[in-house]
Amino acid sequence: MPIISNLGKIMEEKKMTYEELQFLSGVAPDTVARAKDERIATCKLLTLEKLADALDANVHQLFRHVKKERAVPGRQPERR
Repeated sequence: MPIISNLGKIMEEKKMTYEELQFLSGVAPDTVARAKDERIATCKLLTLEKLADALDANVHQLFRHVKKERAVPGRQPERR
């Protein structure tokens, strides 16, 4: 999956439990669990804002995007 959740890492850094995050954010328990475990397919911006506010973080810190390398016909993949 090209979108990686940072929720678990942020929660660990802040020593925050699921229950605390759910209470402080007002986000449903299953939504918090799915977002943390990368099982969430869609999410409202308001939900991201609530999670970020509860974690004292910015919305862009909650997830990161990892680009997939695409094969280009006739071109060798770059070696790193």
